[in-house]
Amino acid sequence: MINYDPTRPKWVQIYEVVRARVESGEYPPRYLISEVQMEGEFGVARVTIRKVTAKLREDGLIITIPGIGSFVAQDKNETFEQA
Repeated sequence: MINYDPTRPKWVQIYEVVRARVESGEYPPRYLISEVQMEGEFGVARVTIRKVTAKLREDGLIITIPGIGSFVAQDKNETFEQA
């Protein structure tokens, strides 16, 4: 868990942590971004994590395949082939 700044929304702070992990390569391309794992790691409700993943998707850092999950994108124009 992180020490949250009470003057800023938690979802923004979590987004910044996850974005930094993606940009540093700690979360490499095609890495599964699990809402359940983030919920436990950051100690927040699922609705908060969904705000994080929505912003990551909006910024082109992850892609979501319905029924499969969210993954780190290789670049902003990447699409995953579905089998």
